[in-house]
Amino acid sequence: MHLELGSEPRVLLHGKGDKWRTCPLWMRTAGLMQDLLEKNRQRRHSNDAVFLVHNSTPLTRFGIYKIVRRHTVKVVKKSADGTVRHISPHVLRHTTAVHLLEAGVEVNVIRAWLGRVSLETTNRYAEITLRVKVDALRTCESVSL
Repeated sequence: MHLELGSEPRVLLHGKGDKWRTCPLWMRTAGLMQDLLEKNRQRRHSNDAVFLVHNSTPLTRFGIYKIVRRHTVKVVKKSADGTVRHISPHVLRHTTAVHLLEAGVEVNVIRAWLGRVSLETTNRYAEITLRVKVDALRTCESVSL
């Protein structure tokens, strides 16, 4: 199993480009994972996937996509050009990276967490954050005038 729920909980993830990376888990997340494993122990073996669908087969990335879409169908996000963008796992990944950056996490740590090789790709999040800050500043200027 690629899940460790001990004193330093973490998960080993297999991602794009056949890359493996270890990500830490919050203690609360580890507790919830332990509860889920206990609840489902009758229908799983120790080496099974943690998240199973109704017929006890592993939840796939496409299954995750469907779940995210089903629960966010009423949330509409519009791009700068006005086109509707649907929420996807990638949007959640991108949003998390931006929040980490805004919280002061070093961009190189975010790069490693996302499994990126190039710092250049991760720096796009910094540019987006700067744009958001400039927009916020302009909004404050217009209100105070």
